[in-house]
Amino acid sequence: MGDVFDALGEPTRRQILGLLAGREQPAGALVAALPSISQPAVSQHLKVLRDAGLVTVRAEGTRRFYAVDEAGIEAARAWLTHLVDPVAPFAQPLDALATEVARGKRDRARSQMRARRSA
Repeated sequence: MGDVFDALGEPTRRQILGLLAGREQPAGALVAALPSISQPAVSQHLKVLRDAGLVTVRAEGTRRFYAVDEAGIEAARAWLTHLVDPVAPFAQPLDALATEVARGKRDRARSQMRARRSA
């Protein structure tokens, strides 16, 4: 997870992710959208983002198309959510446990009622 946050710590990389939000882009379009940054620097930023699992790359002939890697973004989101709500990862299993406990109580109450009726 450290690579993800190291990658996100650089403003240019966050800007690149913003450019990729919702749509795949060729590397050339990213370079054109960032005129103050050289092509090699954009390529290096893309490599860092790719290595961190935040973007994917697809080759088409000599062109490279980049897109946000939703799995990488989701992993970062889940980790951040854990900081805000440390119980969140356990919520669903706890809900299932509560359902089973309630079912057990209901079944015991029914059994006791039947036992009283038959006695």
